[in-house]
Amino acid sequence: MELGWLLWGTAVLLLLHVLMELSPAVNFALRIGFYCVLCLVSSALAAAACLLVNGGRTVKNMRIIRAVVRTFKYFFGLRFEVKGLENFKVEGPAVIVSNHQSILDMMGLMEVLPDNCVQVGKKELMYMGTVGLIIYLGGIIFINRKSTSSAKMVMSEVAKTMVADNVKVWVYPEGTRNCTGDLLPFKKGAFHLAVQAQVPVIPVVYSSFTTFYNPKTKLFTSGKIKVEVLPPIETKGLTSDDVTELADRCFSTMRETHFRLSGRPS
Repeated sequence: MELGWLLWGTAVLLLLHVLMELSPAVNFALRIGFYCVLCLVSSALAAAACLLVNGGRTVKNMRIIRAVVRTFKYFFGLRFEVKGLENFKVEGPAVIVSNHQSILDMMGLMEVLPDNCVQVGKKELMYMGTVGLIIYLGGIIFINRKSTSSAKMVMSEVAKTMVADNVKVWVYPEGTRNCTGDLLPFKKGAFHLAVQAQVPVIPVVYSSFTTFYNPKTKLFTSGKIKVEVLPPIETKGLTSDDVTELADRCFSTMRETHFRLSGRPS
């Protein structure tokens, strides 16, 4: 009986391997499915560890989450080439902004995430099972993107909290995933936050994923991701009147860097 199950299991694995080699769509679906299962299972295990070690919701749990997620790259054959980590070493809090490409961004985030740093994310993430639980325990700040007034109130509170608790805040200023190989126009919330708190903006740029990951063409293979942490941009003395210029400057610098890291002409 056991031999029969072993033979059936081997046959299924061989069939899946053949289908993955022959069909990009099957390969994509299986890899995404495995990624989702890995996220759910790892989140449950990490949540238990967070509760045992730190007792509840705290930014300290990000160390545990970071350690777990950093193992994901080995399952998918992804390699990271990171430069500029020394630019995270600023005195006091800061607003970190980065480009946002896909569901795989979590791996890139955890590859460079500094200590005492929390992310700003959409409220809907709370309802994603064990994934929602672990990001809640990690201290992620949730905003309601459908309510502009609610988002502004949250950002105002974030500005006070980041200064009082001496934490860095990570924001995706594009506001949504963008796997086009370019950057979407930046929303200004992160820059209002930095100016209001009078803290520096630290841009983080990831090379394009399109050479190994593209949902439209069902591409998902192994690959290399280049990451560069750019020098901090000071905001001391700036006011709300300077936010647009600050956002435009940051966008221009990050877009140029994105093209350079991706091997594309600007």
